[in-house]
Amino acid sequence: MIAPGFGEIAEQLRRSTVQVRVDEGRGGAGSGVIWNQEGRIVSNAHVVRGSSVEVEFWDGHVAKARLLRREERRDLALLEVDRKNLPAARWADSSLLRRGEVLMAVGNPLGFVGALSTGVVHAVGPHQNLGKQPWVQAQIRLAPGNSGGALANAVGAVVGINTMIVGNLGLAVPSNEVARFIDRARRRVETPVLGVTIQPVQIQVLSKLVNGLRIEEIVPHSKAESASLLRGDVIIGMDGKPFSSPDDLADRLSEGGLVHLEFLRNGKPVPREVAISFGPGIEGRLSAAA
Repeated sequence: MIAPGFGEIAEQLRRSTVQVRVDEGRGGAGSGVIWNQEGRIVSNAHVVRGSSVEVEFWDGHVAKARLLRREERRDLALLEVDRKNLPAARWADSSLLRRGEVLMAVGNPLGFVGALSTGVVHAVGPHQNLGKQPWVQAQIRLAPGNSGGALANAVGAVVGINTMIVGNLGLAVPSNEVARFIDRARRRVETPVLGVTIQPVQIQVLSKLVNGLRIEEIVPHSKAESASLLRGDVIIGMDGKPFSSPDDLADRLSEGGLVHLEFLRNGKPVPREVAISFGPGIEGRLSAAA
C-alpha cells in the first residue's frame, strides 16, 4: 500500500474542516473541525458568538448547527448538525509533539476557503501571560478565519484547534484538551459561570504594575450583569488577594459560592460581591483571536 502524498493529506484535511458562520454571515466567519461522522463539529467559543450558526462543508452543502457546549476559558465550542457519514478528522496525541515537527493548518482565513499553510512546532505548554493552560505554539502563518480550524501533523492527524495569534506564533488548543472538553460535554459536566469574556492586562495601580483581567464582554442576564459589572472594568483581585495568573479567577470560581471581586472602573477601585452559578460554560479570555 502506497502512503498518501502531501496533496492527498491536504485534501483529506480540507474535507474534515468546515466554514462556520454566525447570524447568516453578518457576525463573521471562522472554521471548525468534524469530530465524528455523526454530525459533531469542534470550533472556538469566540467563533460561535451569535444567535444562529451554520456550517458549510467542503462539498458546498450548508447546514444549520446547534450549539451543544461552549467553554470560554478553553475557547472551545461543540456544534451538531443533522448530517451523517461525515468525513471526520483523524486525531493524534498532542503530548507526543516535539519542537521542530512539521505542522499544517487548514481553515478559511480572510474568506479563502480551505486555505492551507505549513510551519513547525515551537513549543507545547503554557504561554507567558496566558495562564496555566497548555497550547500548541507553532511558527505558522494564521489569519482571521483560521480560528477553529485544524492544526495537523505531517500525516494529517489533528493535534490542535487553531485559536489565536500571539506575537509571531500561532496558538492552538491541544487535541488532548479537545478530547477532555468533548468528554465533559458527553457527561454534561456543569462548570461555574460568571458571564464575562476577559483579556489579561497589566495596569498601573498606585505606581505599581499589577496583573488584571479586563472585561471585554458581558453575557446578558448573567451573574456579572446582575452585579453591575461593565465592559472595560479591570478585575485586579478577589477575596482580598491580587492575581498572580489569569487562571486565578477561574480556579476560584470553580469553588462556587460568594466571590468578592476587586476591580478598577475609570481608574478607581470598586469592590463587588458576586454569587456564582453553574452552567455549561466558563468565562475565559479573548486575546488576539485568529
